[in-house]
Amino acid sequence: MTYIEYVVAAYAVFAAVLAWDFVAPRIRTAHLLRAVRLVAARRAAAITVAADDAAELRR
Repeated sequence: MTYIEYVVAAYAVFAAVLAWDFVAPRIRTAHLLRAVRLVAARRAAAITVAADDAAELRR
């Protein structure tokens, strides 16, 4: 009786979990960076609009 199937399955599960532990933080970081960039772009656009409105009021 051999346990080769169980050993191979255990190594496969280990490799899959190890790969996920490597990839998951990079996915999360990419999502967070995208969210921060979007917020920064919205704030920059709001400041530009506010400056344009202030300039318009001075005319």
